[in-house]
Amino acid sequence: MNAGPASDADVARWTASLGLDGLVDLHVHFLPKSVMDKVWAYFDRAEEHYGTAWPVHYRTPEPERVETLRALGVRHFAPLVYPHKPGMAEWLTSWALEFAEQVPEAVPTGTFYPEPVAASSVEAALRAGARCFKAHVQVGAYDPRDELLAPVWGALAEAGVPVVVHCGHGPLRGEYTGLSVFAEVLQRHPRLTAVLAHAAMPEFDMAFELMARYPRVHLDTTMVGVPFSEKIAPLPADWTARIAEVADRVVFGTDFPNIPYSYATQLQAIAGWAADDRLGEPFLRAVLHDTPAKLLSV
Repeated sequence: MNAGPASDADVARWTASLGLDGLVDLHVHFLPKSVMDKVWAYFDRAEEHYGTAWPVHYRTPEPERVETLRALGVRHFAPLVYPHKPGMAEWLTSWALEFAEQVPEAVPTGTFYPEPVAASSVEAALRAGARCFKAHVQVGAYDPRDELLAPVWGALAEAGVPVVVHCGHGPLRGEYTGLSVFAEVLQRHPRLTAVLAHAAMPEFDMAFELMARYPRVHLDTTMVGVPFSEKIAPLPADWTARIAEVADRVVFGTDFPNIPYSYATQLQAIAGWAADDRLGEPFLRAVLHDTPAKLLSV
């Protein structure tokens, strides 16, 4: 069985060995420089926040980061943006849409925050071609059940546009994190195409429960199963058996550039899951390309 790429330099070759012309990464971050600088400053103090160091592996200028993804063979990616206070979401969405116009591999994305303009700004972003949204409940510190977001979830459900939702307790518990909270959103909007970021770690069991209940719920691989995360939120012993049951709803994500290890490390973890006979290379082709490509309409 394919063991995964030996290093970043080996990723493109390894991907081609699977019969793929490239990767589709549903969970990547590009942000305005002023915002990214603040994100990196936060990670510089990760030991205070998380109790462990978090050296950003791809801390380079934006053009270099784009070229890094190209060298890795990433054919399409969703550059996710997210606000942490009111008044940011429209600006970030506008920035992301402009970024996608300039970078052919980037899919147009958007975001939102519970504020009076949320519904109209999301509708405008959908009209402008946004094909993926990000909701970061932990960083935004907002209640996803807020009535101001009801029309947003409804519009996204109706449009069939995926929303990558960071609603799990990892890496830090928030006032509104936890799948029991987001489950109420899904109960009200059962047709929502929701991608549980980081597989909702550490609530893996409940993530699978929601996937069984709602056929449009997916999970992404972002930071899942890598040595760094195994120390914080180890995968359950039956992980591969569980994902084999929902293999067509597992999508590739990495958190590039803000990961404390190489891009190849995430691929090695996923390749390790595929060693299970219930998964194999068909699973790799689906998770690394076909499923995220379908969600992003590329």
